[in-house]
Amino acid sequence: MTPAGDPNYSLRSDVTVELVKSSASDSDVLFAARVSTLGEQSLDEMQKDPERSRGLINYLMRDRHGSPFEHNSMTFFISAPIFVFREFMRHRVGWSYNEESGRYRELQPVFYVPDESRKLVQEGRPGKYVFVEGSPQQHETVRSVLDDSYQQAYTAYQKLLAEGVAREVARSVLPVGLFSSMYATCNARSLMHFLGLRTQHEQAKVPSFPQREIEMVGEKMEAEWARLMPLTYAAFNANGRVAP
Repeated sequence: MTPAGDPNYSLRSDVTVELVKSSASDSDVLFAARVSTLGEQSLDEMQKDPERSRGLINYLMRDRHGSPFEHNSMTFFISAPIFVFREFMRHRVGWSYNEESGRYRELQPVFYVPDESRKLVQEGRPGKYVFVEGSPQQHETVRSVLDDSYQQAYTAYQKLLAEGVAREVARSVLPVGLFSSMYATCNARSLMHFLGLRTQHEQAKVPSFPQREIEMVGEKMEAEWARLMPLTYAAFNANGRVAP
């Protein structure tokens, strides 16, 4: 059976981000910060309305007192192309990862193709370039060429497996456009650093130039975090989206 006839073979232009577990609220920032002056009485902050301390959260963010933003946790399930994960794992401080393994399971034929909104053409030299819209013909060519390449690669992968070759060897023929999945756990401070580098935003004090596909992941993570810690999120934006 060829990959095109495989019911599991598919091309995706999106990414999956699900918040699967969290212990994160604005109150976490407040009790961590107030232990400096209140000691054990800082535990009372857990029972108070954090809205009363909006100014303290903004002060901590503005003056870059970062450690109070670490006393929380968010775990995300992420499904995205392998090349996204290779960029993702440059973020090491405050992050934990566990990714699906091509050594231990047969990898599924799900591959990435950009949709029409993805800018295709790079203009300029390294360090000073921009991406511009691709033509309909370019988009069609990209999709067709990627599809053909993915099918050939996955057919080769299946042939190696059928010959009894170990999964960890057979996976060598697969491209970085293959979808993988992982759990990623972080705290608000490490997430802010990630968002400052991997998303573009009108309120950002420092410009960033992320690859669009990792930005798609970042945008979905940001939406979940904004819901959990709205005061911290507002202070992050108000102070130029620079991690404290």
